[in-house]
Amino acid sequence: MKQAITGYHRDEHNDWVAELHCGHFQHVRHQPPFINRLWVTTLSGREAMLGHELSCKKCERGEPEDTTV
Repeated sequence: MKQAITGYHRDEHNDWVAELHCGHFQHVRHQPPFINRLWVTTLSGREAMLGHELSCKKCERGEPEDTTV
C-alpha cells in the first residue's frame, strides 16, 4: 500500500527513517551500490521527497502505528 512521507527522524544507529502518513516508519538509507537514495543525505533532498509515496508493508500486514521511543 502506498503511503506519503510526512517527516523524518534518525534511529539509534543514526540512519534516516521516513515517517509515513499511515503512522508507520520506514528506513530510507543511502548505501550504494545496494540502495541508492542520495536524496536522503541532504536536508533539501529530504524536503523535496515530502509527499512522495513509498510502499508500506506494515499497512499490508495490518500492523499498528509505530512510535518513537
